[in-house]
Amino acid sequence: MTTRHLCCLSLMTSIVLAGCGSSAMTAMVQAPPIASGTTADVTLLETTDLHTTIRSYDYFKLADDLSIGFERTATLIKAARAEGKNTLLFDNGDTIQGTAVSDYQALVNPVGCDTTLAMYKVMNAAGYDAAGIGNHEFNYGLPFLAQVTGSKFNVDGMPAVADQKQCAGPSFPQVLANVISLKDKAPLFQPYVILERRMRAIGPDGNAVDAMVRVGVIGFTPPTILSWDKRFLEGKVTTDGIRELATKYIPEMRARGADLVVAISHGGLDNSPYLPSMENANYYLAQVPGIDAMLIGHSHQVFPNATSTVAQFNLPGVDKVKGLVNGVPTVMANFWGQHLGVIKLKLAYDGKAWSVDKTRTTVEARPIKKTDGSFVAADPSVAAAIEVEHQATIAYVKTPVGSTDFDMTSYFADVGDFAAIEVVNQAQADYVSKYVSANLPQYASLPVLSVSAPFKSGFAGGMDFTDVKVGNVAINHAADLYLFPNTVYAVKVNGTDIKNWLETAAKRFNTINPAMTTAQPLISSFPGYNFDMFTSSDLQYEIDVTQAVGQRIKNLSYKALPILPNQEFIIATNNYRASGGGNFPGIDGTKTIYASPDANRDVLIAYIKAKKNLTRAANGSHRSWRFTKVVTAGPVTFKSAVGKLPLARAAGLTNVSVLAADDGSGKSLSTYQIDLGK
Repeated sequence: MTTRHLCCLSLMTSIVLAGCGSSAMTAMVQAPPIASGTTADVTLLETTDLHTTIRSYDYFKLADDLSIGFERTATLIKAARAEGKNTLLFDNGDTIQGTAVSDYQALVNPVGCDTTLAMYKVMNAAGYDAAGIGNHEFNYGLPFLAQVTGSKFNVDGMPAVADQKQCAGPSFPQVLANVISLKDKAPLFQPYVILERRMRAIGPDGNAVDAMVRVGVIGFTPPTILSWDKRFLEGKVTTDGIRELATKYIPEMRARGADLVVAISHGGLDNSPYLPSMENANYYLAQVPGIDAMLIGHSHQVFPNATSTVAQFNLPGVDKVKGLVNGVPTVMANFWGQHLGVIKLKLAYDGKAWSVDKTRTTVEARPIKKTDGSFVAADPSVAAAIEVEHQATIAYVKTPVGSTDFDMTSYFADVGDFAAIEVVNQAQADYVSKYVSANLPQYASLPVLSVSAPFKSGFAGGMDFTDVKVGNVAINHAADLYLFPNTVYAVKVNGTDIKNWLETAAKRFNTINPAMTTAQPLISSFPGYNFDMFTSSDLQYEIDVTQAVGQRIKNLSYKALPILPNQEFIIATNNYRASGGGNFPGIDGTKTIYASPDANRDVLIAYIKAKKNLTRAANGSHRSWRFTKVVTAGPVTFKSAVGKLPLARAAGLTNVSVLAADDGSGKSLSTYQIDLGK
């Protein structure tokens, strides 16, 4: 904890009444008497889904990107702390994975036990009070997670706890209640902490007084990690329901003296019937008595947001203007450091306990982008703290592995340009084919195909697309082509599975009414990273966007013959999809025939090295799908980056045109039109 942070919090006592996963408990500091009628203002700050986006820099493009970066969020943190004495800073998770820096420190040149991870280094300097654990924290495996968090995990496959080294990690506590070791049935991390803070309050006489406030902090992560990182977690940990554990632990936290309870839950909102395994259970978490504030994330959205059309923020009981979920003050601070969540609680003391006056509590997500379109200044201490890691990462990603004679981009992947996808599919299919031939002779007669998706499809604006230009292909370009640290998996499926797979992927599109004369947006809220597609001339299909979801895939064939329901194939994909990620029917982990230890990105790099020179004819022109032709009375539109129409033309998309050069969003996007009749 830094001296600067001590000042921001006024006088601070020791941290901790640890959760029940701890073997010892620090004695409570004796608080001075508090008069009935005393009030206090307490501000909770949230970062979430930082994904090691420390600097305002894009390692794929090797260029500054002022719209992102913790170095700018840090400026907002300092400004928020200057507004009042009683401020606590929390992180929601998905912190240690997501950029080339994180991959470099985890996979390329792994950090040693005595080295603090770059992300945690700057968070330590910022003076965080506590943090949760997101699903992406598990992407590099449990030994790495234990090391960089300074933890010791009692799980199968790791040395006995007594034999594990105490490594460098964050200087703040991390909490996670719902991931449990199968070995000892205890939470992997401490489920909660109780932070003791002496705060500045106002007595009933109007004079300033010091008062002890004990803030309980509990953490949760999506139970679906068991599928997403099955290769690391199977047989080692399990999960329990978020609602059940909150019901168990929150009364315990109150009994141990918590005046306030803050839930850090890495997930969004979903009012589907409750299941202990549900990914986004915070709608139900908010209904558990005793929670004073919720810090949420995972969905990469902004809440509160009065104009949001996102379904999860327009549910019954969700106030997207005031930032309340079933009455609980709640914030979600976007992703990559673009926002800082701020909950200002008004506390009142009645002689026995503190309570939150919700009528005087405010919630907001403060952006690093100012109203004039500029961005807040970066905190220079952040970049300076990780300059060595930054430069080492740049040197690594510049390593050339091949060349390309065409632009491999995802600007028009939604409408049929496969320039950034085919080489990924080729690399995966080649890798799986060779493995099956050498090791799985019982499957040698089955065709091997591959699916991949446009991982960067404009969600964050015009800069959020894959863009590998003609010329040398370096490691950073491979990371741009394949964004996530997944591993290659192979699944054995039949024709029905393929049809269902593609029907799910086709949720990417809205249902188009051909008779409508006004503009209709083609792209739905279904994530681009779930828009799986084949890019083989052997497999052909059409997507009819005039039909309802589940009835869109037409003329599905393999080598010019209709695919039969029981016809078998091997599909190369990734561990996320093969293990159930994205909820594709039948693709739930049971069909995996090969769980490779090799990362998709490494397989891609090896493939490009072997090919040396990529060409559009060989690696970017094979097309599996087309839209079913239909004439529409009005325009059908989609968004992509400004000024990219020549790339659509180069890919043969003559039915695409520019409708508006600036879509008005302020995100460097244009509105394009597609003629579905051509």
